[in-house]
Amino acid sequence: MFRSLLTLSVAALIGVASAHATVRTESGLTESAAGKSEVYRLNVPTEKDVATTEIRLVVPAGVAISRFQVLPGFTRTVTKNADGLVTEIVWTGSIAPMEYARFFFQATNPAAPGTLVWKVYQTYSDGSVVRWDDTDPATGPASKITLK
Repeated sequence: MFRSLLTLSVAALIGVASAHATVRTESGLTESAAGKSEVYRLNVPTEKDVATTEIRLVVPAGVAISRFQVLPGFTRTVTKNADGLVTEIVWTGSIAPMEYARFFFQATNPAAPGTLVWKVYQTYSDGSVVRWDDTDPATGPASKITLK
């Protein structure tokens, strides 16, 4: 009985912990090498009863994005700084309730070890915005990639 309850509790916590917008390496890791060219994936689930209509990703300083995988049904807009580096990406389209989308992009990591903090802002069709940016780490954690 206790083992079943513990298993159900762990499964519920895993579901809650993974149910948010996350940036990982293409293979799902939370670490990479400093200076490495890496393919990253942004996973965005719709957690409400209305569709996700916009995803805004703030690119950590020092990350050099070089290309994107096309995702049919979405339009991508990029913002660049004076040096020509991508600082923000906005995807517009629709992710229906109970669905998710993955956005892939290739980037070169900064040369120094450290932590990349990826901030994501998810807009729903009702106008609400969920902030995955550590404003409230308990309910809106930002994704972090450790560079070694």
